[in-house]
Amino acid sequence: MLSMQNISMVYRTETVETHALRDFSLDVEEGEFVSVTGPSGSGKTTFLNIAGLLEGFTSGRYSLDGKDTTQLDDASRSRLRNEKIGFIFQSFNLIPELDIFDNVDVPLRYRGFDSAERRRRIDSVLDMVGLASRKKHLPSQLSGGQQQRVAIARALAGEPRFLLADEPTGNLDSAMADSVMELLEDINSKGTTIIMVTHEPSLAARARRNIFVRDGQLSVEDAGLKVAIGS
Repeated sequence: MLSMQNISMVYRTETVETHALRDFSLDVEEGEFVSVTGPSGSGKTTFLNIAGLLEGFTSGRYSLDGKDTTQLDDASRSRLRNEKIGFIFQSFNLIPELDIFDNVDVPLRYRGFDSAERRRRIDSVLDMVGLASRKKHLPSQLSGGQQQRVAIARALAGEPRFLLADEPTGNLDSAMADSVMELLEDINSKGTTIIMVTHEPSLAARARRNIFVRDGQLSVEDAGLKVAIGS
C-alpha cells in the first residue's frame, strides 16, 4: 500500500542545512492502522507531508498503492493524492460560512462528480459518522467532537484508499477523543488504511502497529509503546 525506502529530506538555506528525515524506510500494508509518535521536531510532520504527497523529498523512493511517486510532476501528484488519500487535521479546517453538507461537498466538487453522485456520497458518510440529521447545521452549531466527525466525513467522501490523520484528537477533551478514536477504529475495521500522528501514548496504543520517530529516523526508544520498524 505504502512503501518508503531510504527517504531523506533536507531543508537548505544559505547558512543552514536541516535533515528532517534520514534514510527513513517504512512499509504499510493495506488495512493497517499505524500510529506515529515522537518528540516535537522529530520528523513526524515531514513524514506525513511526504506520505500525503504534499511535498517532495531529497532522495530515496516512495511508492503509493503500487505507483512510484518519485518522478511525478505536480499535476500527477495532485491527481494521485486526490484519488487515494483522505486527510484529517487537528484544526478541523471546516469553512464556517458553509453548512455541514456543503463542507463535505467542497472536495467532491473539485473532483468533478455530478450532483447526484455527490449527494449519494455525502449522505452516506454523514450517516456513517452519525451526523445525517445535522447536515444543514453550521460548524459553529456543533461540538468539537462533532466538527471532527464532519472532517472525517469530508475525508471519507472521496472514498480514499487510506487516511492520514494529524493529531485528530488534539483539540478534543478525553470523552470526545475516545469517540473519534472509536470511529477511526470502525473505519479501519471496514478496510481503510489509517496512519495517525499523535502525542498521546494511550491513543497510539489503540492502533494495530506503532512506530516511533526520533531525529528523522525510526527508533526503538519507544517510551513504552510496542514499536515495529518497517513492515
